[in-house]
Amino acid sequence: MESKDKEIRKIVLAYSGGLDTSIIIPWLKERYPGAEVVGVCTNVGQDEDWEAMEKKALASGASKLYILDVREEFVTDYLWPMLRAGAVYEGKYLLGTSIARPLQAKKQVEVALKERADAVAHGCTGKGNDQVRFELTYKALAPHLEVIAPWRLWDIRSREEAIDYAKANGVPIGDISRKNIYSRDWNLWHMSHEGGELEDTWVRPKAEMYQLTGDPKAAPDEEEEVVVDFEHGLPVSVNGEKLEPVQIVETLNRLGAKHGVGREDLVETRLVGMKSRGVYETPGGAILYKALRELEMITLDFDTLGMKNQLALKYADIVYAGKWFTHFRESMDAYMRKAAEYVTGSVRIVLYKGNIIIAGRRSPYSLYIADLASFGESAYDHADATGFINLYGLATGVGALVHDSRMRRDEGPAVEMQAMAGFHEK
Repeated sequence: MESKDKEIRKIVLAYSGGLDTSIIIPWLKERYPGAEVVGVCTNVGQDEDWEAMEKKALASGASKLYILDVREEFVTDYLWPMLRAGAVYEGKYLLGTSIARPLQAKKQVEVALKERADAVAHGCTGKGNDQVRFELTYKALAPHLEVIAPWRLWDIRSREEAIDYAKANGVPIGDISRKNIYSRDWNLWHMSHEGGELEDTWVRPKAEMYQLTGDPKAAPDEEEEVVVDFEHGLPVSVNGEKLEPVQIVETLNRLGAKHGVGREDLVETRLVGMKSRGVYETPGGAILYKALRELEMITLDFDTLGMKNQLALKYADIVYAGKWFTHFRESMDAYMRKAAEYVTGSVRIVLYKGNIIIAGRRSPYSLYIADLASFGESAYDHADATGFINLYGLATGVGALVHDSRMRRDEGPAVEMQAMAGFHEK
């Protein structure tokens, strides 16, 4: 919470170059006369004119702008653990925005400590999830810093009013206008779209809204095969070529975008309780999630896979809520690392007009044994199933006898249970 008693002399702002964070700079200088505003922008894979962004931040009133390239750290320390966990929020969202916020807030805190700042600020609205993600990271890494959240303090209540404020204060806003009203977030993993006609859940997204993926109808008429190799649950190569983590995501993004895969239209439940509609493009991520899932199906035993599936749901909730820097998340990762010990192998995928088709999977640790699974001659003795079913179904049979009303009215369940016991002894 912002303190009225503490003098604010230097503020470090999470700066994206967008409308909201651009107008925050002059607003902060108005509210805290004499305060210095330092911007921090993290390169997590978005395509930006970084030189122009710095000029824009300075023109808006910032004293300096840190531009930090954190793409490698983003993939290795954030995307890969999330992928290995199989975290998908509400069955559809691959958490592209959610997973980036803790890293961005961490870098902001690091700059704040370096600059000996009094406060940190962000441009998240009071309705959204990002305010929670940023501020939980602040609390985890630097709880002594004051937090300034302009959207919870100022009188601006819409993007239209924000545009008016920018024009009144001479803030350059580029091509943002009342007609170009989408709110977008872009990084190496995905691009999200909100606002505009998407606020009507009955309206189909416009074709021109999509920025990362091609129209599936216009995709090539021929299938394209892709082989992804994994080691211990993490991707290491594409089509037999060893690649660095950032290169893997970039390569699969290009391939997926070419064939129009990775689009999701989702009405999700925000942390504050309301429903919100977003459209997400995650071409490379969609490929990796599906491929890894198939590899797990041949390398993980029933109990390990079952527990992993349960934890994956919780892991997704934790990422969505911004609870990255918590002992609980680290504890789940410890399980995921151990569970993925034998998740090594290759998955063959076919991309075709918006579809990700599994064509094959193999692993030196595969638990699939063709001889056992075959309907033909095998080492499996079918007669062994009789005893297994008798024991496995004992509780079911006992329950049926006890709860059968006719048995209770006549001779009682004890007689029938004795009869069952005698049957099994034969």
